[in-house]
Amino acid sequence: LKHRLNQRIIDIIQEHHGTSLVRYFYQRALQQYEDARAGGKIMKLREEDVPEVHEESFRYSGPKPQTKESAIVSLADAVESASRSLEKPTPQKIETLVNEIIEERVADQQLDECPLTLRELKEIAKSFRVTLSMMLHSRIAYPKAGSKTTTIIPRDQPARPDVMAATRKPETAPPVSAA
Repeated sequence: LKHRLNQRIIDIIQEHHGTSLVRYFYQRALQQYEDARAGGKIMKLREEDVPEVHEESFRYSGPKPQTKESAIVSLADAVESASRSLEKPTPQKIETLVNEIIEERVADQQLDECPLTLRELKEIAKSFRVTLSMMLHSRIAYPKAGSKTTTIIPRDQPARPDVMAATRKPETAPPVSAA
């Protein structure tokens, strides 16, 4: 309580990971276990000498989200962090990612203790897709401020760009046939 946070905020912070699996480290531990078993066979170790990997050791301690707000923060955190690994994000990749994460959380029973409905989950997924599409779209490269590049505009041309030029037909365009 050093920072005098509202209790609801503290609850969300404590609940947003629920009892979910820390998948990256769990998968890494499984791989190391398999490598150790393979190496142990070469070195003629007994199987019981290689320590087992227990999934519960790689789960957050909880509690699971208790409110709609903490469940939404939980989902948003998972979706946002996973979206950073998308290569060349497309609307389809974003939709797949969002749906997979929500389905995983439901299957893992992480949302069982909060009052979110399926209808609300669909709305949340839609909101995440829109937000991620805006966040992850490619951007044009702007010149750096203070760069020494200058554009010389001839006197017979307007100083401002003609922003509507792209919408007009060129004067040399061939006639359109009424086919």
